[in-house]
Amino acid sequence: MKFFLSFLSILIFVSFNAQKIYTKAYGNPKDHPIIFIHGGPSGNATLFEGTTAQKLADKGFYVIVYDRRGEGRSKDENATMTFEESFADLNQIYTAYGIKKANILAHSFGGIIGTLFTRQFPDKVSSLTLAGALFSQQETYDHILKQAKEKFKNDSLKLKEIGEIENLSKNSAAYRKRCYEIASQMNFFTMPTPTSESQQLRKEYEAGAFYATNFRNPESPLKFYKNEPRNNLDNTPVLKEIKKSGIPIFAVYGKDDGIFSVKQLKDMENMAGKNHFKIIDNCSHYLFVDQQAEFVKFITPLLK
Repeated sequence: MKFFLSFLSILIFVSFNAQKIYTKAYGNPKDHPIIFIHGGPSGNATLFEGTTAQKLADKGFYVIVYDRRGEGRSKDENATMTFEESFADLNQIYTAYGIKKANILAHSFGGIIGTLFTRQFPDKVSSLTLAGALFSQQETYDHILKQAKEKFKNDSLKLKEIGEIENLSKNSAAYRKRCYEIASQMNFFTMPTPTSESQQLRKEYEAGAFYATNFRNPESPLKFYKNEPRNNLDNTPVLKEIKKSGIPIFAVYGKDDGIFSVKQLKDMENMAGKNHFKIIDNCSHYLFVDQQAEFVKFITPLLK
């Protein structure tokens, strides 16, 4: 069995305009295809790939991971980091693997890319799954700063810092960066009570080859905000348009993912539909590590 799975695990480099995109597939090409879109800008797929890609393949999926151009293992100094560039590379992945339609599984900032790709290329998408994914970005930033004001209400230095953030251009890399920095200080991305399973997944990941290739490109956000005018989006109308077109939307979020307000999660439930939406307890932003079993259990029957 191990040899069979190894044989079906395919590593290729997709060449596009002389640039090689890192991508790897897990499972049987005859199974239901899933394309995982990682977060960022300045992210990569190593955490998902090192913990969860094979687990989903074992459930009967053909799981394709990749690092966007200019990010992670797809190094490219000439990358523009625009949405159109991301769409072009995604289309090349479809071609390279001979896939006509796929389930899009999008995490964090990848949700913005996955949503826009689904609207532009609906014939290529069987379903869109948003996993801890951004959709109304300014609402997220406003929520973070509102929570920070409450938490640090007796800390004059912190309140001054929050004021400085609020005075930055909301369409800037600096604004995004500092919002997420203060979110991290409030442990918004941290699982509240780590389980033995989540701790073991993290331990194995950090001791393995994927963590060793966990490359981060600090230039990616700067390029994105410089080159992409659509950089602080509310994709709520787009998601409603996608659902109306007949493409199913699934959404799964961590109950303890502090960057999303209660209102945002309720809005997402209303868009996806009650049976297509799940909140996982004792779970933050990285659902596929915090509560991997619950994450896999939720999406497996839906994507088949």
